[in-house]
Amino acid sequence: MSKLTDVPKRILIGRALRSDRLGETLLPKRVALPVFASDPLSSVAYAPGEVLLVLSIAGLSAYHFSPWIAVAVVVLMFTVVASYRQNVHAYPSGGGDYEVANTNLGPRAGLTVASALLVDYVLTVAVSISSGIENLGSAIPFVVEHKVACAIGVIVLLTLMNLRGVRESGTLFAIPTYVFVAGVFTMIAWGAFRSVVLGDEMRAPTADYEIKPEHPGLAGFALVFLLLRAFSSGCAALTGVEAISNGVPAFRKPKSRNAATTLALMGLLAVTMFCGIIALAMATDVRMAENPAKDLIHDGVPLGADYVQHPVISQVAEAVFGHGSFLFLVLAAATALVLFLAANTAYNGFPLLGSILAQDRYLPRQLHTRGDRLAFSNGIVLLAGAAALLVWIYGADSTRLIQLYIVGVFVSFTLSQTGMVRHWNRLLATETEPAKRRHMIRSRAINTFGAFFTGLVLVVVLVTKFTHGAWVALLGMCIFYATMTAIRRHYDRVAEEIAAPETPGDDMARPSRVHSVVLVSKIHRPTLRALAYARLMRSDTLEAVSVNVDPAETRALHAEWERRGIDVPLKVLDSPYREVTRPVIEYVKGLRKESPRDVVSVIIPEYVVGHWYEHLLHNQSALRLKGRLLFTPGVMVTSVPYQLQSSEVARKRARKRQEWVAPGSVRRGPAERAKESSPPT
Repeated sequence: MSKLTDVPKRILIGRALRSDRLGETLLPKRVALPVFASDPLSSVAYAPGEVLLVLSIAGLSAYHFSPWIAVAVVVLMFTVVASYRQNVHAYPSGGGDYEVANTNLGPRAGLTVASALLVDYVLTVAVSISSGIENLGSAIPFVVEHKVACAIGVIVLLTLMNLRGVRESGTLFAIPTYVFVAGVFTMIAWGAFRSVVLGDEMRAPTADYEIKPEHPGLAGFALVFLLLRAFSSGCAALTGVEAISNGVPAFRKPKSRNAATTLALMGLLAVTMFCGIIALAMATDVRMAENPAKDLIHDGVPLGADYVQHPVISQVAEAVFGHGSFLFLVLAAATALVLFLAANTAYNGFPLLGSILAQDRYLPRQLHTRGDRLAFSNGIVLLAGAAALLVWIYGADSTRLIQLYIVGVFVSFTLSQTGMVRHWNRLLATETEPAKRRHMIRSRAINTFGAFFTGLVLVVVLVTKFTHGAWVALLGMCIFYATMTAIRRHYDRVAEEIAAPETPGDDMARPSRVHSVVLVSKIHRPTLRALAYARLMRSDTLEAVSVNVDPAETRALHAEWERRGIDVPLKVLDSPYREVTRPVIEYVKGLRKESPRDVVSVIIPEYVVGHWYEHLLHNQSALRLKGRLLFTPGVMVTSVPYQLQSSEVARKRARKRQEWVAPGSVRRGPAERAKESSPPT
């Protein structure tokens, strides 16, 4: 099996890395920006469109509210960025929102934040890739026709890239992210120049369409509710902001300062692009509708089901650069690619958070294990599987998926900032130096405003999006919370049961006697080796046990046993229903019942084979017996291996592989380079 899987694994994810090379995977700011900020940067490709889609419900007249919604999103973005700059300085260990809430608000708040973030990371992958497929589909019809398969294919590709390690994936992701940012700024600058200086009239492909309002003449509370819903959709631009605080350990030193600088740069770029696209959409008369087949009208006729509504950024680029121009094609390609790569924010955040939760015993310990490339491979694979399932269920439709979005991230925003307020209160209670107190008071004020503002937005998001799909995200959070609570209880219960007692107990008492049983099917080399090992153990009693399935074979075994003069008594168990496992289990239980203070040692001879397919042909009865005997108290199971020729060949192959790479020498967690002078432990 090792040979079968090792070669493809090395081809796909590369050679294994030693644990002491973990420092080589740390990121400079220029690579950390696209790795951790690709999600909020790329969200400008769909967040403006979501604002216009919601406003279209009230008709074209509601579009004039979009600049004010953009201003509200900008204020919120700067508030969140300023708040998280305090987080990365106070908690640089990488726990992010989870660590802040868990430390300052208690385990329940920490689990709530963790559940929200895990759900949001899965949705980030699903939404980003689905939106990227839709952008790419505007140029390649095949992608639209098979968008679910294409989306899942992109998920698989991203998974393989991340399994190769954060440094390599970050380098791969940096180029398209920077091309996208440069393309958007070029579009904004050229559009402003054409409009202000040259006085050109730029018109989007949908500029001549009319919008049929679903609810014309909205006013009062209904209009306010619509504007709040549009604002909550525009808040999609903030998703992924928290990823930098979760990924501080991946930065080069000084980690906190580099992470804070990256946060500020990300916020500045994101809000500039978001506002620029909104402004150009208004200037070029972009038209969007939630149901374009019926609500977009051209020459008095609905466009129909064959019409494909292109994203806002695509329409603006066509108006500014011209359809089919070089810059238009470059931006279209970069937009589609960066939306695919935006999922990388989740690929970095989800496995790291999963590792921290596993270390705290809220998730399976396997998620705390680093893979061959020093990435948290199990977390990456789990994220990919969950996102692929979500894409399949929702048909890779970003409009449907985005309704589930941003609930989790604002839950984590609010609880994290509330936790930071308590953090500063605790430090101020003991700090006496005036300069430090002034800094703490300023930081507390920033986090207080952040907690209030994000909490207000959370209420808005829940009220306006609950019936449109937000309940699914809340359900996912509840499932994660319940699952992690159950896992923690299980680990705590097991730890309590296996804890070594301070005083001698039954587990430390020496058994009265040891009764050894060697399982025998026929006399061959493995049987003779098992009998020799059993004699060496010098048990109080020793016997060989066979099951009578075939009378002829049993008679032959008796005859051969006597001919060889083996001095171990042979006991044959009857099996009228030709079972092997049950008679042995019942016999062993009978021995335990007769002498409860005795220990029964069951010795099983086994073949060691070298090929994966040979495992299917041998040792099946032994596996079943061992599985059943594990549940029998007072029974010890010992396997006596006998190496066949094929296993020797496999061992030589394994030794050759070990000489060129040593996978998994120390897998658990970050490792420091061991000093050669350190004595072995």
